Formats: sequence, structure tokens, C-alpha cells
Amino acid sequence: MKIIITGSTGMVGEGVLIRALGNQSISEILVINRKSCGYTDAKLKEIIHPNFMDLNPIKDQLKGYDACFFCAGISSVGITKEAYEKITYHLTLAFAETLAELNPAMTFTYVSGQGTDSSEKSRSHWARIKGKTENELKKLPFKAVYAYRPGFIKPIEGMKNQLSFYKYIEWLYPVGQKALPNGFNLLEEIGDSMIYVSLHGFEQFILNGKEIRETAKKL
Repeated sequence: MKIIITGSTGMVGEGVLIRALGNQSISEILVINRKSCGYTDAKLKEIIHPNFMDLNPIKDQLKGYDACFFCAGISSVGITKEAYEKITYHLTLAFAETLAELNPAMTFTYVSGQGTDSSEKSRSHWARIKGKTENELKKLPFKAVYAYRPGFIKPIEGMKNQLSFYKYIEWLYPVGQKALPNGFNLLEEIGDSMIYVSLHGFEQFILNGKEIRETAKKL
């Protein structure tokens, strides 16, 4: 399987990249970033591209891929609603629409988030925009689209892009996972689940923490 990963300079994307590099089912990995992810491997290729809204300069390099693990994203904290919508909705759709045109047999997996509102009626702006993004992605002519809604994510040890506050709350994971199984995942589980559903498919569009963990175990 040949895959594309976005967001590998962030925590989730880096973790997914680590799992993909170690999986023998994946023969080629293309990462697309605004800056280098800092990883090198025989099956890894990196494109530095500043504008995800316009992929025309690199369009010819995006053909022939089987799956995309879209892990790029931004927190809604500290930015305007307009900026959040531009990055979360418009940028994601522009990127996905180009891939759907080039690779209609592709599986597209999108990292959304726990609390996303599919009805697009939530009082929370970020939940509405995430829901709107999921709904529009589902309409694109891919082989399959999956929306991932993890909650708290435990990083992989030794990662470069682990958010600093996570080291202070990692102790919550074993307790939280038992109390709220949909709200806690290992980052390894997210990467393995994406690989599994891209290879074998899954009956649900939305994967919450429980489904992420179950599909990861099947890989």
C-alpha cells in the first residue's frame, strides 16, 4: 500500500508516521508538510509545500496512492472563528478534493475529534466546523472515508512533537480508559487503526475511541 500522510510535524501525524514506517504492508509513504518532519527512511518521501489550498505545483506527485492519513489540524484556542474555519474546513476540503480527483480508489482517513457534531448545530463553533468537514468529506468520490474521533491521546515515547502538557497528565490514561473507553487512546492505536481500515475497510464512517482500539488490535 502506498500512502500519503499530512501533519507529520505535529503529535498525531508523527505518531501515525512512526507506525506506518514500521508496518510491512506499506511500501511507500509520502509526507507533505510546510517544514521537514525530520525523519528519513528508504520508503519515505517528503514534499515541502507552503500552501495546502493550492496543490497544483505538486499535483503530478500525488497520483497513484492508495490511502491518505490526514492528521493536519489546529486547535481552536487563541484564533478567530474565521481562521479556524479556513484551516479546518476549507484547507482540508481543498486538499481532499484534489486527492479524490487524482486517486478515486483511495481511502481517506481524517482525524477529527471527540465532541464533533455531525448535525452542525452545536453551540460550540469548533464542533460545528469539524462536523461540517466530516460531512463534506463523506460526499467525495473516494473508495472510502473514515472520521476519527479520539479524545485524550497518549503519545508514543520518544516522539519529537509531543505536546509538553501531556507528560503531566499521562498518568490519567489507565484510569480514564477504563472509565471512559471512548475518550482515551494510545497514539499507536490510531496509526494501526488507520492502516487496518485502509487495507480491510470498516462498516462505520465514524470511529470513536472504542472502534479505534478494536480495529487497531486486528492489524
